[in-house]
Amino acid sequence: QVQLVESGGGLVQPGGSLRLSCAASGRISLVLDMGWYRQTPGKQRELVAAITRGGRTNYADSVKGRFTISRDNPKNTWYLQMNSLKPEDTAVYYCNVHLAGGRADGYWGQGTQVTVSS
Repeated sequence: QVQLVESGGGLVQPGGSLRLSCAASGRISLVLDMGWYRQTPGKQRELVAAITRGGRTNYADSVKGRFTISRDNPKNTWYLQMNSLKPEDTAVYYCNVHLAGGRADGYWGQGTQVTVSS
């Protein structure tokens, strides 16, 4: 079993910052890649940022220059630093990890709510 737990969400004013964390535990084999996704009611879940095993990163156009994905390999923990937050960033944020020999769709956390509002 693999468990992912997100934390760090909350209410922040426009222009503010938050740092999300995703901690993995359980039978962690080789991590292939990891991504942060977000979802709002009535919309499909969308990829926000991703990082490969080799460290290559990828960002949605809407967050480039504002969000940064990073990792702490020994701790099996990933982060999403979110700066200059906008109301349209409001969503439930999920982390997803693909492991070698693991599920084809990866493993998901339970999500953490981010609300950007004045």
